[in-house]
Amino acid sequence: MHFAELFVLEPTLWVSIVFILGLLIGSFLNVVIYRLPIMMEREWRLQAEALLGTSTSPQHPPPYNLIVPRSACPQCSTQLKAIENIPLISWLILKGRCARCSATISVRYPLIEFATAVLSGVVAWQFGFSLHTAAALLLTWVLIVLSSIDFEHQLLPDTLTLPILWIGLTLSLLNGQVIPTSTDSALIGALAGYLSLWLVYQLFKLTTGKEGMGYGDFKLLAALGAWLGWQYLPLIILLSACVGATVGIGLIVFGGRDRHIPIPFGPYLAAAGWIALLWGEQIVSAYIRFLQSRT
Repeated sequence: MHFAELFVLEPTLWVSIVFILGLLIGSFLNVVIYRLPIMMEREWRLQAEALLGTSTSPQHPPPYNLIVPRSACPQCSTQLKAIENIPLISWLILKGRCARCSATISVRYPLIEFATAVLSGVVAWQFGFSLHTAAALLLTWVLIVLSSIDFEHQLLPDTLTLPILWIGLTLSLLNGQVIPTSTDSALIGALAGYLSLWLVYQLFKLTTGKEGMGYGDFKLLAALGAWLGWQYLPLIILLSACVGATVGIGLIVFGGRDRHIPIPFGPYLAAAGWIALLWGEQIVSAYIRFLQSRT
């Protein structure tokens, strides 16, 4: 019996394997979430220094990317051993503290790992053993990184939004075999996704003199339009607006957040896009049936 047949006959086994894979991927996503903004800041500083003709950075700085240096405690700089990098388990064994200096390890790390595993398992259960699952997992993992970076830094890096946009457009050439959209629908979705939020941005800026969102939000919605097609853009916008408004009001009323502090919109777009990816067709069909029952 081939693995494909086994996973079809035993979907629980397939979901379990993807769940474990999600834990491992989640550990790497933590690295991306932490290091990518630092890498971008360093690159911007070098570009600014080159433009201004000043240089305060070392001539040959040590390499810093997603691979090197090895993970280390941010307080005592002690490199972590392999046994201290086991997703979720290491954090629980260490009780959320560094083994050397007892500094607190952010709960974000196990949360990202666990969330990545759970969401990956849901994708595997929904789509089974298929190419659709592989594509949906890739999009899910990128959305997790984008949401986390935007929530912390109010930034949606082009190094993530643009590749995922082009990947969606490329996969649409396979006529629904990998992602549920055609090339025409993906192209229109990308254009409509970008322009719809761009118009909202311009109108808001014209009437209030303030910037209501960033260009990264336009690119993220364009990417979701490329992956899902223009038909799901209204659902994504509606879901993200409802969730964003609910969470924003909750933070202001119950969390004491200053209403003048901007709230990133990227995580809500990402959540809405992920929901539409998995259950968009069922949600739209249920809404149409509801409208038909009212007439």
